[in-house]
Amino acid sequence: MAEQLGELERIAIVPALNEEETVGRVIGEIRAFDPGFDIVVVDDGSTDRTAGVAADRGAHVLRLPFNLGIGGAMQTGFRFAFEHGYDIAVQIDGDGQHDPQQLSKILAPVLSGEADLCVGSRFTGDGAYRSTFARRVGIKIFAGVVSAVVRQKVTDTTSGFRAVNRRGIALFAADYPHDYPEVEATVMLVKHKLRLQEVPVEMRERGGGASSITAVRSVYYMTKVLLAIFVGLFRRYAVPFEEEHR
Repeated sequence: MAEQLGELERIAIVPALNEEETVGRVIGEIRAFDPGFDIVVVDDGSTDRTAGVAADRGAHVLRLPFNLGIGGAMQTGFRFAFEHGYDIAVQIDGDGQHDPQQLSKILAPVLSGEADLCVGSRFTGDGAYRSTFARRVGIKIFAGVVSAVVRQKVTDTTSGFRAVNRRGIALFAADYPHDYPEVEATVMLVKHKLRLQEVPVEMRERGGGASSITAVRSVYYMTKVLLAIFVGLFRRYAVPFEEEHR
């Protein structure tokens, strides 16, 4: 993997909200996988020491003045990656559920040129991840709808464990959905004729904090995101920065 990465400029984007218990460990694990990764922690309006812990561990820290949600945090990270000329970006949540030792799985298709975006799927392979019933129902519905829209089988449209190349960085820096963005971002990617691939990964339990997605909010988000998908089929997305400045 180190040989494939070579001289590529690479960055890990870590969105974090009140993750002081885990963000330091996440940073350490990314460095253990590959010291060549730069790390940017996007502090999405935390009220604890998330930003301070990340800074103490040597990460770049982007502090949002208030909570924008995962979409706003990730677009901030992608804009940082685009403006600083990174070739490869990975998304790793700050709660410790993603194992950085599995980064090689999501990086491989991007580095080989087979995909512009590779998603780590929790629902393929032998160690299929078990979440709450409400979330499993929502994820299956999203997967079925998105698979039909993009004409490609997808199993985990809400995974936050992703790797993307320069084309994907440019696209998501210019335009990234908000609220519950990974589902709509998958449709957006395919509409721009970028290539998507999934690989099986294993997910760990949260290392601390609590998920913001309750059963009631799962139903709300499922309805909202399904509407966003269908609206997205007809709306014009922003032009990726690199195309805009050609």
